[in-house]
Amino acid sequence: MERFRYGVALSAACAILVLSGCGGSQSNILSDQAGAPAVAPEAAASGQTESKAAQDSASTPQRRAPKSVENIASKVKVTQQDRQVIYTASMTVRAKEVTGAALQAKQIVTAAGGYLSKEESNSAEGSEASALLEFKIPPARYGEVLAALGKNLGKQLSVQQGTQDVTLQVADVNSRLKSAQQALDSLRTLLKKADTIGQVLQVEREISDREADLESLQSQQKELTTQVGMATLTLRLVGPVAVVNEPSEEPAGFLGGLKSGWRGLVGAVKVALTVVGVLLPWMIVVVPVIVLTVVLVRRRRPARPAAATPVETQAS
Repeated sequence: MERFRYGVALSAACAILVLSGCGGSQSNILSDQAGAPAVAPEAAASGQTESKAAQDSASTPQRRAPKSVENIASKVKVTQQDRQVIYTASMTVRAKEVTGAALQAKQIVTAAGGYLSKEESNSAEGSEASALLEFKIPPARYGEVLAALGKNLGKQLSVQQGTQDVTLQVADVNSRLKSAQQALDSLRTLLKKADTIGQVLQVEREISDREADLESLQSQQKELTTQVGMATLTLRLVGPVAVVNEPSEEPAGFLGGLKSGWRGLVGAVKVALTVVGVLLPWMIVVVPVIVLTVVLVRRRRPARPAAATPVETQAS
């Protein structure tokens, strides 16, 4: 009986322990479920956000690539190459006093930073005097000086301007000059390593040729630098009554030949008429005298005797 009670008591204790464990587990589960709603939505939202971000990141490179290219292109700065331009001009001005106008032109050019490179003057009579001046002017002041000379010296008769872009020519000369210098340095280094007289003579011959080419390129570079660095203005000053013969541009081709031929024909006719005009007064005086002289000579000439007819011989 006591054993039965002991077994019942033991079973009841086990049952209590089992129920208490189940209750603790259920309370833990409920507590977990009670705390889950506060975290689960954020986690879900973050998961959805991450998934959308992943999808956007996967699709963004294809959609935004043109904008990125545009942004890169907008940030690229294009460096414009300095153009190498030669400026030339020719001007003819009729001045009241050529000497004074020439002096004033020199002052204008000198004030602009230029200089006189060539001068030719004809000190004829004051009204027929002329002068030819060649100036070098900084390109930045070229237009200003040209306008001042045409306005202040007298009446501008003609002006011709020209420009020549030599950027490629300058770059080519500089590149060839650099290559020639490098080749010359290599030959000089090779000369130090030459062993035989034949090798020395051959290398020295090559060096001589390279030096000649280098000097020619240096001359070209210097000339181009001078022409680009300073504009050239040729100023012609003439007196009030001096005759100005401006060169005229002839048309090319058939029309040019026709015009030249017609001009030659007109010139020949003018020359012939000029000769006739010169000889006509003399002909009026000389021709009658010549005619009268011929008539008198013919009258004074004796008449020739008539030729005698041969007498027929009688046959014997």
